[in-house]
Amino acid sequence: MTIPRRRHRRRRPTLAVVTAAASLLALAGCSAPDASSPEAYTDWDQVLEDARGQTVQLWMYGGDDQGNAYVDDVLAPAVAEYGVTLERVPVTDTRDALNRVFTELQAGRDDGSVDLVWVNGDNFRTGKEADAWRCDWTGLLPSMANTDPNDPLLQSDFGTPVDGCEAPWHKAQFTLVYDSAAVPDPPTTLAGVLDWAAAHPGRFTYPAPPDFTGSVFVREVLASVSGGADAVPTAFSQDAYDELTPALWDRLAALAPNLWRGGDTYPANESELGQLFADRQIDMTMTYGPATLTGLVADGTYPADTRVLTLEDGTVGNASFLGLPVNSDAAAGAMVVADVALSAEQQAKKAEPDVWGQFPVLDLSALSAEDRALFDALPSSPVVPSYDVLSRNAHGELAAEWVPALDDGWRQNVLSR
Repeated sequence: MTIPRRRHRRRRPTLAVVTAAASLLALAGCSAPDASSPEAYTDWDQVLEDARGQTVQLWMYGGDDQGNAYVDDVLAPAVAEYGVTLERVPVTDTRDALNRVFTELQAGRDDGSVDLVWVNGDNFRTGKEADAWRCDWTGLLPSMANTDPNDPLLQSDFGTPVDGCEAPWHKAQFTLVYDSAAVPDPPTTLAGVLDWAAAHPGRFTYPAPPDFTGSVFVREVLASVSGGADAVPTAFSQDAYDELTPALWDRLAALAPNLWRGGDTYPANESELGQLFADRQIDMTMTYGPATLTGLVADGTYPADTRVLTLEDGTVGNASFLGLPVNSDAAAGAMVVADVALSAEQQAKKAEPDVWGQFPVLDLSALSAEDRALFDALPSSPVVPSYDVLSRNAHGELAAEWVPALDDGWRQNVLSR
C-alpha cells in the first residue's frame, strides 16, 4: 500500500525516540545471565558438543524472498551438519522479535523462543541498553578470524559499540539506481538528483519513513543540505537536530509537489518503490541491496538499461548482524549458526547474485588462497559495479537516536504539509 500525504499546518519538529519504555522498565529488575550463558564458554569444542541436537529459531525480516530461500535452502542444511536444526521465523518488523524477547524476560523465562535476530541500528541499541543481548561471545567464533578487527562497520552499529554482542553477517551500501535510457545525462551528486527530480515532475519518489530505505534517503538529504556528511555530527543532540533539520524539511517539502503523484502519496517500502520503477512509472529507484539488480534486469523485471548511480559525495554504508538474546536456551546452537554464516563458504554463496547478493563482511586479504578463490569466482555484473566502487567516498551511519527523530520530523514537516 502507499502512504497518503496528509495536509495539516506545519508543526514544530519534536523528538520521538522509540524506547519500548514499558519493556525496558520491566527489564530493569531482570537478573544477569547465569553461568550457563555463552560468556562461560572458553572452548569451541564444548560449544559444538552442547549445540548438537539443539533447534535454533532465527527471527528475521520475512519480506525478502531471496533471503528467505538462502536461509532455508543453503544455511539450514549447512548447520544441520553440526546437528543443529535452524528454523526461520519471519517478522514484518525486527521490533517484533525484540518485543518478544522483552516480554519473555519480563516473565522471567530462561527458555526464550528467540535464539537469533537479524538486527542492526536502533533495535540493536535498544536491546543493548536493556541488557537483552548476550555479549562477549563472538570472539570465540573461529570464523571471526577472517574479519578485520579494525573495520569500523563491524566495530560500531549506528554509533553503538558492538562489544561482541552481535556477530557480523553482511554489509550493505545504499545505492541509487536509474534507467539510463530515460536519464541519459545522470546527476553526479545527491543535490543533483534532487534538482533532476524537480525538473522532471512525477518521475521520482522515495519510500515513506520509517521504512528503512526511505529513512536512509532522508539522512542522505540531511548530509547534502548540511554541506556534506562530515557536517552532521554522528552523535545525536537536540541542538544539532534543531540547527540542521530546518533546511532538510524545507528542501523535501519544496520537492514534494514534483514527486510521483505530486507527493500526495509515497511508496510504503522499497518493494513498492521497485515496482514503480519496474512499471516505468518512475526513472530512479534506491536500495540497500544493489547486488539483486543483476537478476532483476536479467529476468526483465527492471529495464534493460538499468544502471547504478555512483555519487561523488558517496552514500551510507553499514553492516547487519546476528544478535543472540540473553535468555535463549539454544545459545550454543545459535553460536554455531553465527559461525557457519560467517564462514568463507557461506559468505561467498550468499554473495552470488542469484542466491542473495549480499556483500561479505570478511577481510578477503586474510583468507587462504582456496577461500579467496571462492570470491574471485563470483560473476561480475553488467549492472552493478564492485563493492569497492560502490563504497567509494562512503560515510558511516549516524547514531541510532537520529533515526526515529528524523522519521518523526519527516512525518510532521513533509508528509503533513
